[in-house]
Amino acid sequence: MPLKMHQDPLPEMNLTPMIDIVFNLIIFFMVGTKFTEMDRSVELHVPKVAAAQNLSQTTASRVVEVHRDGSIRLGKQAVRLEELQRSLRNDVASGVDVRVMVRGDAEGSFQHVASVLTACRDAGVKDLGIAVETAGKTVR
Repeated sequence: MPLKMHQDPLPEMNLTPMIDIVFNLIIFFMVGTKFTEMDRSVELHVPKVAAAQNLSQTTASRVVEVHRDGSIRLGKQAVRLEELQRSLRNDVASGVDVRVMVRGDAEGSFQHVASVLTACRDAGVKDLGIAVETAGKTVR
């Protein structure tokens, strides 16, 4: 059996492919930033209109509170059931996706909460939720 008298050279790491990739990335980003600067310098005349309005919100969140005595609050304002339904119907008619969260008092009659839920459905609200508590945390 022949004996080896010399040691094999240690393997070397070839960095050439990695350097090539880094240079390609640098060139890519340099060219990309030049295009964005050119887009900004294009002469463009925006059309003019007589009157302008802000775009409406696409989603509106409303919180309805139903108290123990049956009184209803929409946000911070006290409303009657008919006013609640009219307000929500106007929001839905304006093209806004209305999301309603109903918070009912646990000591109150569920009939009050059911009446509010029915009024919301009749107003055309599709995204309707009810807040409850579990283990000391409010679930929404």
